Amino acid sequence: MADLVVALTGGVASGKSEASRAFEALGIAVADADVAARAVVEPGEPALAEIVAHFGPEVLDADGRLDRPAMRRRVFADAHARAALEVILHPRIRTWLRAAAEAAPGPYAVVAIPLLTEAGGRASYPWLRRIVVVDVSTGTQTRRLLARDGVDADLAARMIAAQAPRRQRLALADDLLINDGSREDLAAAVARLDARYRAMAEAGSVA
Repeated sequence: MADLVVALTGGVASGKSEASRAFEALGIAVADADVAARAVVEPGEPALAEIVAHFGPEVLDADGRLDRPAMRRRVFADAHARAALEVILHPRIRTWLRAAAEAAPGPYAVVAIPLLTEAGGRASYPWLRRIVVVDVSTGTQTRRLLARDGVDADLAARMIAAQAPRRQRLALADDLLINDGSREDLAAAVARLDARYRAMAEAGSVA
């Protein structure tokens, strides 16, 4: 594992994916919790069997895979269902991400974890050394959700409300990426963090 493992997190539609691409463009490996979440529910994986046992076979599509859009609607409408799903998925996602960080080349590794706050932050991921929060206003999140996902305003509001409050995410942050400007602005901010993290890795420092 890289001595310096950096978590990248933020609320829905904050620009985490764009920030991840900016780190990757600088040659940094990014392990994505969304990729992990898909991998651990592939047919034959224990997590999928647990999900079916808890929620019923209607969560599967015609090919026997998890019907992700239907599951998404269900958990955003029911906090208990969301909590049950997280109990099944989060430990497996943590294991997947740590293995990916261990295999990552380069001076440091990034793990993109959208639900880091909800998953327990540093208490659940004690091997993280820095946490970067991509931050935008709630209004910006709503506008992006409406444009990106084609959802209505009610679902957008519920998606935002289902996540940890913005203040809780900010409380975790060692570093902030304010993403209320252009892609070029975000890429420049990522480049500044990259230079800092490379220097930390070279010096053996995480402060």
